[in-house]
Amino acid sequence: MGRQWLHAKRAIVNLRKGQFVQKLVKEITVAAKLGGGDLESNARLFAAVEKAKKASVTRDVILRAIAKGSGVGGEGANLEHVIYEGYAPHKVAMIVEVMTDNHNRSSSDLRVLFKKGQLGGGGSNKFLFDHVGIVEAHHPDAKADLEAAAIEAGANEFESVTHDQNDDIPLGQAGARFLTDRTAVHAVTVWLKQNGWSVTTAELGYVSKMFPELDESQRAEVGEFLQAIEDNDDVQRVWAALK
Repeated sequence: MGRQWLHAKRAIVNLRKGQFVQKLVKEITVAAKLGGGDLESNARLFAAVEKAKKASVTRDVILRAIAKGSGVGGEGANLEHVIYEGYAPHKVAMIVEVMTDNHNRSSSDLRVLFKKGQLGGGGSNKFLFDHVGIVEAHHPDAKADLEAAAIEAGANEFESVTHDQNDDIPLGQAGARFLTDRTAVHAVTVWLKQNGWSVTTAELGYVSKMFPELDESQRAEVGEFLQAIEDNDDVQRVWAALK
């Protein structure tokens, strides 16, 4: 009786792990659908496959996801890319990217999840974000020159990223997020890979231009809200004006 909580906790952990793997496999499918099945010419697909391997996703599952996304073998991915704009609690602007095979289901689910925020209704909020290329990577030399790497790779901006901020960055290594022109993601990724960097993310995304001032309790409330949105199976990315 007294250990039932432990079984419940394990069930929650296993559920979250299953959801995480599902999202990784879906990301591979989406990346292959958008950019083709060649890892060498599709930076987003390369990064997705590397993440899947680290999560112990099997080779067969990865290959099936690539085939489904790229339409090889007669099994095409019937996925629709939908972008929702809205606000989390305390007027935190956000953009939600959804890949779904059922638009009506996704819309209904998001309306329920947004009961504490605002889904649409207030006009477009994309002007609050820059639509850019985002490449995240790490280098074994903790003292690697991030600015020099950004210049040589052709990135527009860079910022340091630590393991505490992103657990894809190994402890003791230099981590960075490079912002690029939308057309330069692949070129920046290739340069980094050729110069000792391990790329963990390569995609187009949204970076907020401004961040509202929030106290700790408000940040916690927004964080819980964003987590609930991210846990939805159809949600692929959540971009929010939250540091």
